[in-house]
Amino acid sequence: MTDSTRAVGSLRADAARARLFEAAVAAFAEKGFHGTTTRDIAAAAGMSPAALYLHHRSKEELLFVISRAGHEDTLALVREGRAATSDPVGQLRTVVNDFASHHARNHTSTRIVNYELSALEPGHLAEIQELRRRIDREMQDLVTEGVEAGVFQTSQPRVAATAVLSLSIDLARWYQDGGAWTPEEIGELYADLALRIVGATGGPSSDPASPWSSR
Repeated sequence: MTDSTRAVGSLRADAARARLFEAAVAAFAEKGFHGTTTRDIAAAAGMSPAALYLHHRSKEELLFVISRAGHEDTLALVREGRAATSDPVGQLRTVVNDFASHHARNHTSTRIVNYELSALEPGHLAEIQELRRRIDREMQDLVTEGVEAGVFQTSQPRVAATAVLSLSIDLARWYQDGGAWTPEEIGELYADLALRIVGATGGPSSDPASPWSSR
């Protein structure tokens, strides 16, 4: 087999896995993990059920791939936001803006990523839980550093960090495309809320003309 033949084969395999990934997201979102069959996923991807098993051992493995990708993307997003500035206020605004808008924009996949964890096998679940712990630690460190710098005024930084993350994660439960707020607006609004939660000094004041009050 030539190098070019192997390259073509690899590209085709990547394309097939991408189709299966998108088909599984759509199927899990419509029917739930337990209500979805491998035949449903394969059909949506334009493949035979047998072809699915060339790339994944089971639909559970597909769920794991989806969940791992989502959590790795989120961890990278949080770390990039923290690296963007040394100012905790700026870090929190950037992280929450990006985190919330991402969850709104990708509400279908993030709902699966966050609310189908119980379907994962123990080994896969352990790997996802470690990624979640890393995300939690990044946010807790951010809030703690803000408190130590005197720019956040919360007596419970761990609770505040959890509350901030939970706000954005829960977007997957209710956000709909074409609703009252765009993902970008959600990002800005949630960033303001996050600064209020941690008691950011010099943060946004209560504004009766807030976009929340005009919708």
